[in-house]
Amino acid sequence: MPLSTELSEPRIKGSDEKYCQECGSLILAKAEICPKCGVRQAVTSPSGRNRLTAALFALLLGGIGTHKFYLGKVGMGIVYLLFCWTLIPLIASLIEGIMYLTMTDADFAVTYG
Repeated sequence: MPLSTELSEPRIKGSDEKYCQECGSLILAKAEICPKCGVRQAVTSPSGRNRLTAALFALLLGGIGTHKFYLGKVGMGIVYLLFCWTLIPLIASLIEGIMYLTMTDADFAVTYG
């Protein structure tokens, strides 16, 4: 009796699954490491915004609200821009920039994604 050489049908990706960035196998969406190849999966924000970019905008140009515009909070960006002469937005943006740097990528993705 010959061994079965039937190919298994490809699985369809479910809503709670994603493809491994390295080997392409189907894994759980929450998986940090691929069980097949062992490669750590990068956490990306659904909006495509980057935590380090937001932190740099906050630290370097935060006094005029650049980081708020980058994060999609246009109203707050305008408030920072209107009150930039008081230096209060500069102090607030320095604190926010430090907060962005100390956040994990996953926390940033949940908060600003």
